[in-house]
Amino acid sequence: MRSVVVGGGAWGAGFATVLRACDHDVSVATRQTIDDAPYEDADLIAVAVPSRAFRDALTHLRGQAPVLILTKGLDPVSGDRLSTLVRDRPVAVLSGPNMAEEIEDWLPAATVVASEDEALAASLQQAINSPLFRVYVNSDLIGVELCGAAKNVIALACGAVDGLGLGDNAKAALITRGLVEMARLGEACGAEPETFAGLAGLGDLVVTCWHPSGRNRRAGELIAQGMTPDEAVAEIGHVVEGLTTAPVLRDLAHRLKVEMPITEGVCAVLSGTPIHELAASLMVRPPVQE
Repeated sequence: MRSVVVGGGAWGAGFATVLRACDHDVSVATRQTIDDAPYEDADLIAVAVPSRAFRDALTHLRGQAPVLILTKGLDPVSGDRLSTLVRDRPVAVLSGPNMAEEIEDWLPAATVVASEDEALAASLQQAINSPLFRVYVNSDLIGVELCGAAKNVIALACGAVDGLGLGDNAKAALITRGLVEMARLGEACGAEPETFAGLAGLGDLVVTCWHPSGRNRRAGELIAQGMTPDEAVAEIGHVVEGLTTAPVLRDLAHRLKVEMPITEGVCAVLSGTPIHELAASLMVRPPVQE
């Protein structure tokens, strides 16, 4: 398979490693070379750019190769899922607990390929599955995309728990209630409940909230310790997707009238609410049935 990976960051490079391990011919298109990639000859175009750059990246693609979305976020312009922006070719999404540095170090991982085109999903499964990168298929494109977007926002909150030194009990509770938020939003959007208990949901949420080098977790930690969001991004040196996604996700929840208190809290802190006030407000919410 001839593939073009659009995006030269850590995840783009990591997925290129996955493709090469399956003996595929891979070209990587960076911001500087995005117009020079061999799109017409490609059998697959994998897009791994930040969500805020996704819409523009699509305008550079030529040919008719299917698009595999590696980006985990929502379109900040419209609030739509990224797959809805791909209108002229088949599209699939890849998501799961796939920390890029572990992929590049050849550590084992599992992932999910989701598409409304079952034949495309099955062909991609066969093309990229390997003993170190196990690929599952899921037809719930909506759920897989929402999981990938929402888990980064929950990870910001979990990083704040780390930054405040609130302990693992609090962090585990936050992850659990964050998963409830994700599933609640998914239900309102027509997603399948089972998706949120799978690799794209629980699996990716846990690793994103706990991995020491996770950008979103680390950003939340730094913000809780006194940095501004911009200072946290500068310290990390990479895009922190949850900072872009949080207000978009909140606005989507408002439109659907879905309650997402953790996401609301993250947005409040990003807008200047003291983190200690947020932690206290979440704990004194009226107790309800789980």
